[in-house]
Amino acid sequence: MKDIYQPIFEPLVLPNSIKLKNRIVMAPMTHGASNTDGSITDTELKYYARRANGVSMVITAGTWVMSNGGLSGSAAVDRDDKIPGLNTLASVIKEHGAKAVLQIFHGGRKAAPVDGNTVCVSALPEDKEADLVPYELTEAEIIQIIHAFGEATRRAIEAGFDGVEIHGANGCLLQQFFSPYTNRRTDRFGGSFEKRSTFPLQLIEEIQRVARQHAKEPFIIGYRISPEEPETPGVTMADTLEFIEILVSKGLDYLHISLNDFWSVPRRGIDDSRSRLEIIQERVGHKVPVIGVGNIRTPQNAVKALQSGVPIIALGREIIMEPDWIEKIAQGVEGEIKTTLSVKDQEKLIIPDSLWKFIIDIPDWFPLERDGSSII
Repeated sequence: MKDIYQPIFEPLVLPNSIKLKNRIVMAPMTHGASNTDGSITDTELKYYARRANGVSMVITAGTWVMSNGGLSGSAAVDRDDKIPGLNTLASVIKEHGAKAVLQIFHGGRKAAPVDGNTVCVSALPEDKEADLVPYELTEAEIIQIIHAFGEATRRAIEAGFDGVEIHGANGCLLQQFFSPYTNRRTDRFGGSFEKRSTFPLQLIEEIQRVARQHAKEPFIIGYRISPEEPETPGVTMADTLEFIEILVSKGLDYLHISLNDFWSVPRRGIDDSRSRLEIIQERVGHKVPVIGVGNIRTPQNAVKALQSGVPIIALGREIIMEPDWIEKIAQGVEGEIKTTLSVKDQEKLIIPDSLWKFIIDIPDWFPLERDGSSII
């Protein structure tokens, strides 16, 4: 291994004393390979097994905590009968040397409709033609969802996962509550900044309570957040900086910032030309480890990102294209890291059909090779 890449391989100890063997984790990515009832398939087991070598931690695709919060093809953690399959998934990841973290979520208005309905913090559809108007959750139903996240955490513990990541990003239900764009409520869960923060903060407290009760050894609790929204009024960088101060005061083990580009800058709310991740790292990085993600393609990109002060880097598309990303750097053959996909790669790389279709349908997300005279 070249000395320049040594920062990638430095271990890191999380606040709860769990040690990560290096600074690279597998980002949570939707793959659509679970059964229709949310149970784990052999396909996704093989997909994760192929990618758990090398990285220090695998964060699974979002796993729904209630049937009205799921996505088609996503895994579920809504009932105890899901525990055996989840146990197999956790074991597969851990057997290959990575910590196993189950991302848990409720999609809110983004979820697949149940009986023709979706739910949301407020009766506001997405900004797409013919979108369903979601049912506004009652206060009692909100409490049920908080309880469901706690039960999901218990099941993750019983299934042998090393932790959970609370999905508060990408427009899912937690972000719908925090956003002034989607949250139009006038009760204790909506209105002011403090009231819009109530749901995610109570949810964190419930998950921590369950972990204290059921986990017999240190258990990771992380939180994923999208730092800004394009809508007005929406979440601004100023909102996020205030919110993350509260989040880290809860004693989280990491804060995962969901971005398409690691170096993207704020769009509004503060006057700062630095990247969002550099700003967040300066604000709370001394209190909690920050995970950065977004367009980190090469080992050189990863080193530069780590030099910003952000201590952990999540890789998504890169780990799909090159499951041996870490090993090839360690072996000094980083020049062999695969950076494109061809039609011949699906079987070799164990990419589920649903994920492969997404790659083909949206080629801007993946560099695709020419195959003869055609481009896949």
